[in-house]
Amino acid sequence: MRFSIFSSAIVAAVVGFGSTLALIIAAAIALDATPEQTGSWVTAICIAKVFETLILSWRHRIPIITAWSTAGLALIGASSGITMGEAVGSFLLAALLLVATGLFRPLTTLVARIPPSVSAGMLAGILLPFAMAAAKAAQFEPHFVLPLAALFFLVRLFSAPFAVIAVLGIGVVWALLAGSTLPPPEASTLTWVKPEFSIAALIGLGVPIYLVTMASQNLPGMAVLKADGYDPPAGPIVAVTGFFSFLSAFFGASTTNLAAITAAICTGEDTHPDKTKRWLVAFPYAACYALFAFFGASLAAIFASLPPTLIALIAGLALLAPLANAAAIALAEPAGRLPATATFAITASGVAFFGVGAAFWGLAAGLTLLFLPNLIGRGRSSAGA
Repeated sequence: MRFSIFSSAIVAAVVGFGSTLALIIAAAIALDATPEQTGSWVTAICIAKVFETLILSWRHRIPIITAWSTAGLALIGASSGITMGEAVGSFLLAALLLVATGLFRPLTTLVARIPPSVSAGMLAGILLPFAMAAAKAAQFEPHFVLPLAALFFLVRLFSAPFAVIAVLGIGVVWALLAGSTLPPPEASTLTWVKPEFSIAALIGLGVPIYLVTMASQNLPGMAVLKADGYDPPAGPIVAVTGFFSFLSAFFGASTTNLAAITAAICTGEDTHPDKTKRWLVAFPYAACYALFAFFGASLAAIFASLPPTLIALIAGLALLAPLANAAAIALAEPAGRLPATATFAITASGVAFFGVGAAFWGLAAGLTLLFLPNLIGRGRSSAGA
């Protein structure tokens, strides 16, 4: 055990938790969740990450770091007209799909074959409203938002992972000096949320959460591990995260998955020169999230008490890099630009048909436009023959 193992784990945990906790708050607000449900959400999702990281890393002797689905949270935060119970039903569906994907390799292959341009277009459409909300926040409190935004881009020049953390820290201090008050500490508790099942929510939220979790979290997470010389077992990893996502969903928690960006902090030589020892990072990483779980209710209450403009700014800035990356992938191949753009535009519009959300319709439109020329070409060939 080297000090670098502890430092890498702490940095990954703090960056992963602090930079995106605002997304859970935004998602909880969109679902009209109670403070108790929001606190339970944070606590349950942290507990799930503790067990997933420890079990997978110990079993496979690989630094397998898990995280919550950032893209999934963004999708939830952009939704409307869905209750907390319906969301839990959608979380359960997404978790079951993850388990099935892990147990049956053809499903993993099928998801991997979704064209990157279309899946990236859907992800970009999901993330765009958050970036726009951050920009609009400056219209209401420019003296508060603009300096913090400038701080983000300045810190990012030196350390991208800590840019959002810096904005969060300075923003909280600024808000307190301006008169905001923090709520008293609360004991973390798990609150059972009765699932409700509606076709619109399952198709419009559950299926897209599964797809963006696989495409933007699990598959890139596998790539990070492979880049550092590991051969991660995709099936067991996806199945285990799906299993714990299923259990934690009953307490209001959204999907967990393989980490990508924060995992890179723990899988390289900076953590340990011997790659066979890097899996030990799982223990301090899990300890950090056990601590976050213990204070989950208090942390959720603190974030919920912050000015809405600060929450919007933090969420938008945290998703800016993923948005840029998704846009670059969506437009990389000339043949896929039109379908990707259609997917992006429909998803970002927030339009809903038959109660089903925009992410599903954007994905459906993009796949249709992408494969339509091939279908027409085959039809003409058959007619000519």
